[in-house]
Amino acid sequence: MSLKDAYRDLRADAEIIKRYLIDKEGLKENTIVFSSVAINKEFETQKNGTETRQVFSGYNLSQSVNIESKEVEKIEGVSRRITELIDAGVELYSQAPRYYYTKLADLKIEMLASAAKDAQLRAQKVVENAGGKIGHLQSAEMGVFQITAPNSTEEYSWGGALNSASKKKTASITVKLEYQIE
Repeated sequence: MSLKDAYRDLRADAEIIKRYLIDKEGLKENTIVFSSVAINKEFETQKNGTETRQVFSGYNLSQSVNIESKEVEKIEGVSRRITELIDAGVELYSQAPRYYYTKLADLKIEMLASAAKDAQLRAQKVVENAGGKIGHLQSAEMGVFQITAPNSTEEYSWGGALNSASKKKTASITVKLEYQIE
C-alpha cells in the first residue's frame, strides 16, 4: 500500500539479483544494467448493489535487468538458472537470450563488394547471351540488410529484418546495378 515500502522491497530484490549474478555466476558488474523503475497504481473493482467503484489496492513496481556480454555460453546458463532466485523470494521472469552480431559494419562492406561483383557477373552473362556487351555502370543502389535465422521461413521486410532469437545468423543484401548496353 505504501510506495516507499514497495520501492524498498524492489531495491532489496535488485540487490539480491545483482549479488547472485556477480558472486554465483561470475559476471562483471559493468555487464549488468538495471532499467528505470515502472510504477503502477493498482485498483480493485468493488460493487455495492448497482454502484461500481475503483478502490486503490496498492502499488506494483517493476524493473528489468539486462546483461550485455560476449560470454554467450555463460549467459545462456544464467538465463536457465536465474529462476533459482524464486526460492529466495524474488519474483522474476527470465527471458531467452538475444543474440547480436557485433561486427556487422565490417561484414556489410564485404557483403556489398561481393554482391556488386556477383551482380556485374550476372549482368555480363545475360547481356552476352543476348548478343550484347555491358558498358559503363550507370547507377548502383543498395537494398536493406536482412539478418535471419539459417533455414528459416522468416519474411523479408522493406525495412530489413533483424533476428535476435537465433545464435546463428544468415545475412543477405540486394544490390541493383544498371549498366549501359553496347
